[in-house]
Amino acid sequence: MSAWINPLTLRRKGILGMNRRNVGYISRYNDRRYFPMVDNKLTTKQVVAEAGLAAPNLIKVVNTQHDIERVQEDLAELGEFVAKPAQGSGGKGILVVTGQVGDRYQKASGELISLADVKRHLTNTLSGLHSLGGRTDVAFFEELVKVSPYFDQFSHEGVPDIRLITFKGFPVMGMLRLATKSSDGKANLHQGAIGVGLDIATGQAIRAVQNNHLVTHHPDTGASLEDIAVPNWHELLMLAAHCYEVTDLGYLGCDIVIDRQRGPLILELNARPGLSIQIANDMGLLPRLTHIEGKKTRRMSIEERVDYAKEHFSPYMQASQLPLDHIKEQTA
Repeated sequence: MSAWINPLTLRRKGILGMNRRNVGYISRYNDRRYFPMVDNKLTTKQVVAEAGLAAPNLIKVVNTQHDIERVQEDLAELGEFVAKPAQGSGGKGILVVTGQVGDRYQKASGELISLADVKRHLTNTLSGLHSLGGRTDVAFFEELVKVSPYFDQFSHEGVPDIRLITFKGFPVMGMLRLATKSSDGKANLHQGAIGVGLDIATGQAIRAVQNNHLVTHHPDTGASLEDIAVPNWHELLMLAAHCYEVTDLGYLGCDIVIDRQRGPLILELNARPGLSIQIANDMGLLPRLTHIEGKKTRRMSIEERVDYAKEHFSPYMQASQLPLDHIKEQTA
């Protein structure tokens, strides 16, 4: 198959392109005054906590260089943690520490770093090295997610997460992102992680892609990706759907992880979710979005929206899947 498909074919397949996403959905359904709520991860955590939704616990906020100089006392008690920039994007600036070996800190990749390395990372974060637009930032520590053992064979070192796109509170498409050695243990598709399209009705894998190419097995663990059925699926859908009431954002990306003790936790929210989810699902978003636009939804409860999505948006309820192998997101 050619690496490119012409725009007319993409439209016929129901692919949501970047321009239409920006104008027809983000601009139309996402009031810009609510963007800071999700663009700032620290604010997101506070909003989610106030709404009573589950998320990794906040441990400490680092606002100044003075805070950095005192951070050793906090780290000694933690043992393991995740440090994040409040305004980071694409996984940039996230430091995952899984334990301490003597006076050094062990990253998820197994690499050992010093206290000076941690402080340097925090200094770079405050200076805006990892933030959107290079703006000065703050850093925060949160608890390390203990990944559900279900994913042990499906992910390399890092924490797998589930991206759910919701529209007007309806979960319309889902994708599981799995870390690989080439992605340095991060669940970031642009760095070589695997995207697994998920049946919105069941959480069962539809197909998997890495670097926009079909894959059937995890390159590092050898596990069959076709066997994946995400646990706690209905709870995940309910959590994502609830974020509509919390944020008032009509077109939203919800990133959720499954902790082995606490279950599904909201990791991040995104007012401008990417389009690669269509490649992983072998299906375009547009038919599902226009379906919701044509339906009266005002009085539907969260449970009713989730049940409706499960009934109407399973790929096995639709006529055909789409041949999207090797399509690059920027061409959609």
